[in-house]
Amino acid sequence: MVKMLIAGEQTDATATDELEVVDPATEDVYETVPAGGVDAVELAVQAADAAFPEWSRTDAEKRAEILRKALDLVGEHRDEIVETLTHEQGKPTLEAAGELQHFVHGMHYYADLATKVRGAYQELPSTLGRSYGMVIKRPVGPVAAIVPYNYPLTLMGTKIGPALAAGNTVVVKPASSTPLATLRVAELFHEAGLPAGVLNVVTGRGATIGDALVGHPLIRRVAFTGETGTGRHVAALAAPTFKRISLELGGSDPMIVCPDVDVKAVIKSAVIARFWNAGQSCLAAKRLYVFDEVYDELVGGLAQELERYECGTGWTKPEKPKLRMGPVHTKGGRQELAEQLEDAVSRGAKVLVGGGPPEGADKGYFFRPTLVEGAPHDSRLVQDEVFGPILPVFRVKDIDEAIRLANDTRYGLGSSIWTHDARYIDRAAREIEAGMTWVNQIHYGYDELPFGGLKESGLGKEHGLEAMMDHYFETKSVVVGGLG
Repeated sequence: MVKMLIAGEQTDATATDELEVVDPATEDVYETVPAGGVDAVELAVQAADAAFPEWSRTDAEKRAEILRKALDLVGEHRDEIVETLTHEQGKPTLEAAGELQHFVHGMHYYADLATKVRGAYQELPSTLGRSYGMVIKRPVGPVAAIVPYNYPLTLMGTKIGPALAAGNTVVVKPASSTPLATLRVAELFHEAGLPAGVLNVVTGRGATIGDALVGHPLIRRVAFTGETGTGRHVAALAAPTFKRISLELGGSDPMIVCPDVDVKAVIKSAVIARFWNAGQSCLAAKRLYVFDEVYDELVGGLAQELERYECGTGWTKPEKPKLRMGPVHTKGGRQELAEQLEDAVSRGAKVLVGGGPPEGADKGYFFRPTLVEGAPHDSRLVQDEVFGPILPVFRVKDIDEAIRLANDTRYGLGSSIWTHDARYIDRAAREIEAGMTWVNQIHYGYDELPFGGLKESGLGKEHGLEAMMDHYFETKSVVVGGLG
């Protein structure tokens, strides 16, 4: 059993039960971790609270130095972490290595920002004597970081990076099904010199430890990534004590393809944008709107490209020219995909490629890359968040129809438009209801830019200088008087 990490020590705390970490490609138990409870949360929060005064006073350059040293150590253990992530999450090793690289890049970005924090100076009216004001930044205190299963390391990094660089301490709650790579990385951070209690990881069931963590009076900031319904619950738990929260929730990102594109290049990008990580990305391109002039060429080419995929275990390579896609993460997730697809098909949608598990796959939660035409726009396949490898495609006559349909959703996370027409780019930037719009690029979360959603896709931002300054510091005004 791999133990949780509290106050710099591996422990099973007061756990009386274990959680099985199941490899979604084989359905075998890969490892077990403690099922911590309220007592484990209390220990972790108290450790974070005790460590906060010293860590917050630590020179910013020193904090950055410790983080960089930790990242170097993570790099030395790259193969081990990638293997663990592949088995617990299901993604192929290529994608797992990409996720670890993204985590390291983002953490370096925030380590660099640690010494770049500035306040402000303001001359004040002399009514009460000469005085001036300062605006200073102070770390908020212990932070709760709640991370989902689809990108355990990357989405942890978007939370602990700005938190630690700003001088806060953190309690991480990984998804109960993907705690292993998180625990190993946290252990390496402490081996590199991160003081005990600054970064803690508690494992257990979300309904138990998640609620206890969010509701704990010593937690001052909650950073959550997950589905929209759970986000509402987190917001309700945080509200009574006015905790600072950010909620990065579900998405149903539209991808608009205009007539002036390189169709072959767009096909390659669409495949990555939708089917990377078996389609389990909040910012994946989940709805494809294609102008009539290029629709047949693009959809035909996309269907042909998807036939190259094969489902299989993440640690083996496919025979060329096949492309490997791992399983979806859970059996329940695969069942939900089947139900969403059936809802659309029963109402007239046509499956062009894929449509379910591969033939003969008796183990693993595999679902073939699936392309669907003619799905009703009020079907579950369009209006739900579809967290897996299914892409509905739609023919549109002009930019007005494309943007109208793109906005016909309760979500507003990301979006993209593929064109070199400045008029279309301008309209997409101004009119698509989403927290981010990519132009001629796949949906990718840059650490350097703020990212977050509108409508039911969330509240607040992660990534970028804005995330660190707006969410991991308190802004305090100081007046200096008595100056004559």
